[in-house]
Amino acid sequence: MAETQIGVLPALLLAGGVAFAGFQVGKGIEHFRMADRSITVKGLAERDVKSDFAVWTLSFRRAADEFSTVQQALTADREQIVSFLHSQGFEDAEIEIRPLQVQDLLAREYGPERVALRFNGQGQITVKSARVDAVAAASNKVDPLIAAGIQLGGDGQGEWPRYQLRGFNDIKPLLLEEATLSAREQASKFAADAGARLGQLKSANQGAIRILDDDGSDMDSSRTIGKRLRVVSTFEFGLE
Repeated sequence: MAETQIGVLPALLLAGGVAFAGFQVGKGIEHFRMADRSITVKGLAERDVKSDFAVWTLSFRRAADEFSTVQQALTADREQIVSFLHSQGFEDAEIEIRPLQVQDLLAREYGPERVALRFNGQGQITVKSARVDAVAAASNKVDPLIAAGIQLGGDGQGEWPRYQLRGFNDIKPLLLEEATLSAREQASKFAADAGARLGQLKSANQGAIRILDDDGSDMDSSRTIGKRLRVVSTFEFGLE
């Protein structure tokens, strides 16, 4: 009979320890120290927001055997793109025109001796605007430019706008407040289950606030207008 009691007691203790550990992990409990009567918890907060600024670079290029041909073609392309942007409601203050660049491929020190077309040129026009919806709409209406023979993109730029969240600091306090409330709720429930009362906040670690795409990815590609803000903060509370 005594041997049976010795075997059951450790099993009960082990089962209780596993259950308690599972409760801690499930509730975001970091540490629970009876010695100094404190508990450390993590508070998670997420908020979906909309980008408040867009940067859209339209790159265009031309190539020919004559320098003047490339330069004239690029100039005409630039005028058509600016005209298109004006037709979409963008003002000159939102349009940044960069100088045209034309390169002689045969003039390069280590260039090939023969090329299909000697002169290669490109230009860039960048739209910078807080009217993100207007930028998104215009970026889906570039077919007439392509139909006119304008070669857009090709250098990794110009295909899609990049959406930014510049008013981040206005949202930051609300997000941290939500994380704090989340942590306090977890700590209060744990304290009540343990037969204690939650005391004062002893320390807090804000944690890094991450800006993510709102499509479920774990990064900010700048391709989506919607953003998801996420923060995990760590708090230590006293127990009474």
